[in-house]
Amino acid sequence: MSSENTLINKRIRIRITQDHHQEPVISRLVSESGLTVNIKAAILGQNAVGDGWFDLDIQGTETQIQNGLTYLRKLNLQIWDENSISDW
Repeated sequence: MSSENTLINKRIRIRITQDHHQEPVISRLVSESGLTVNIKAAILGQNAVGDGWFDLDIQGTETQIQNGLTYLRKLNLQIWDENSISDW
């Protein structure tokens, strides 16, 4: 298997701002990037007043993961990864 097809795992946390509460952010992350996503924890109430967050394990190729992160950044969502875990 070539390195570009090797599956890798990455743990991220994303903040979902109020203006994205009604959008299918995670669904689009999966469908547009081809990632496998496991939601490890989340806070996002239906009538939430403030921001919510998702703690995710994502799996895919390096390209798929980069495409997924690009999608989240285009939404202007705050993203933390393993390197900034102390900031969680």
